[in-house]
Amino acid sequence: MQEIVSTLNNWVWSEALIYLCLGAGLFYSILTRFGQVRHFKEMFKLLVSSNDSDKGISSFQALAVSLSGRVGVGNIAGVAAAIGFGGPGAVFWMWVVAFLGASTAYVESTLGQLYKVEEDGQYRGGPAYYFERALGWRWLGILFAIAAIIGCGIFLPGVQANAVGNAVTQIFGDGNMVVTSFGEVGTHKLVALAVILIVLAFIIFGGIRRIANFTQIVVPFMALGYIVMALIVVFLNLDKVGDIFWLILSDAFTAQAGFGAAIGWGVKRGIYSNEAGQGSGPHAAAAAEVDHPSQQGLVQAFSVYIDTLFVCTATALMILITQQYNVVGELPAGQFIVQNVAADTEIGSAAFTQLALQSVFGSLGPIFVGIALFFFAFTTILAYYYITETNVAYLNRIFKGKLPLMLFKVLLMAMVAYGTVNSAGYIWGIGDIGVGLMAWINIIGILVIFFMYKPTMRCLKDYEEQQKAGGPITFDPVKLGIKNATFWERRLQAQQKTDK
Repeated sequence: MQEIVSTLNNWVWSEALIYLCLGAGLFYSILTRFGQVRHFKEMFKLLVSSNDSDKGISSFQALAVSLSGRVGVGNIAGVAAAIGFGGPGAVFWMWVVAFLGASTAYVESTLGQLYKVEEDGQYRGGPAYYFERALGWRWLGILFAIAAIIGCGIFLPGVQANAVGNAVTQIFGDGNMVVTSFGEVGTHKLVALAVILIVLAFIIFGGIRRIANFTQIVVPFMALGYIVMALIVVFLNLDKVGDIFWLILSDAFTAQAGFGAAIGWGVKRGIYSNEAGQGSGPHAAAAAEVDHPSQQGLVQAFSVYIDTLFVCTATALMILITQQYNVVGELPAGQFIVQNVAADTEIGSAAFTQLALQSVFGSLGPIFVGIALFFFAFTTILAYYYITETNVAYLNRIFKGKLPLMLFKVLLMAMVAYGTVNSAGYIWGIGDIGVGLMAWINIIGILVIFFMYKPTMRCLKDYEEQQKAGGPITFDPVKLGIKNATFWERRLQAQQKTDK
């Protein structure tokens, strides 16, 4: 199985996908005149917007739901893996993909808003919807929906759950060993699994509003707490900070682990973490109640900054400042280029981060990481469920109820159970395949939409013109020559009738 997963992973995550992600980000950054920088103040302003309704959620809630998907195990264990396999320079490439990816996030999330629909009393949207409505390519919508269900409903939940199980074991030990079909599993890990499944079932059977209400409280709290811990580590080692940043920048181009390894691991883990271009963010973006599609696009661009430039950087600084990491060379396989901790320390886990905090806070360090991992991973699983639900709903529209959502709720919970009790091994590889499949389809699709119709550029220009004129902010897709944005057409017609 390890060999099969590794082979598939190499095919999906070829150099072509890595440079496609970077190229798309640069392309949209130039076209939007680096809107991710110009509109930074507007992004922050939109975060506090309180618009919501019985059918939609506020911009902040949509940000929280999307951040729950972005801020996860990738921010703790993923950064450690990037450093362990790509060297400190991989962190620089994570920054690059975040900066450029913010423009990609703007485009895909604006599309999610633009082509959303109202179904079963709530807003739904995402790549499957905008491929069908913008391009008229239902087959591409079906293809993405299937990839998203496989990736977010089957492959990715196990990665998050696996990290929680490993963190619990790191803190409390295995406990008594129980023989299961998956081998021997410690009782402490089984207790953690029971807690995850009970709380998960309660929330996912409550729909998007229950998910939004939960994440808008937990996500800001957990992200802020984690960053504060990192700032304490940085403050206690201020004399090392300059050298660490120089190490990251210099190693980005003269990489110890190889230039290709630094870029490859930096981009792969960057996209896994911030999800820019992957096509997951537009699902939450579509659920938001806003006055203009570009508003939610800008909010989602800001979420990429929070994820990578803040949370991932916090992890990287803790690991590098305390020097609690190893770097493995590509050739010969398994040979350490840098070895600061025990050789058997699992690179594809949260171990480096736990050791970093342990070196500063003692026994409290690993406990804090374990708690952070639990909340990071749990909220990410919620986001994966919502993405799965949205794409199952899309397929139900076509196949008329032949894909019951209840089945996928049970399947997702089964994958969480499997990921928790399974050893790390190929779990990360399976998750990478899921991310890669979605990214391939989504990035190519949004590029095709741009070259054929340019709807997101028209939206941004319209929004900027209304801002410059002092408002009020409205949206008329027909006036902009955008077709099949039926939600917004009906909304404008309803507003005009009310005004009369």
